[in-house]
Amino acid sequence: MSEQKKIRVTLVKSLIGTKAPHRACVRGLGLRRLNHTVEVADTPENRGMINRVAYLVKCEA
Repeated sequence: MSEQKKIRVTLVKSLIGTKAPHRACVRGLGLRRLNHTVEVADTPENRGMINRVAYLVKCEA
């Protein structure tokens, strides 16, 4: 079985003033603070969370 692809996600905008479900998506991706970068698996679930908070994060393949 091949290695699972990863997506690099960085929080680039503050969570202050955002909706609670959007803050939950950011936390679910593992992001804790501004400019924090994590690598998450490229799954439909993670893609959905990234799409929901696309205005807060920057992602690289």
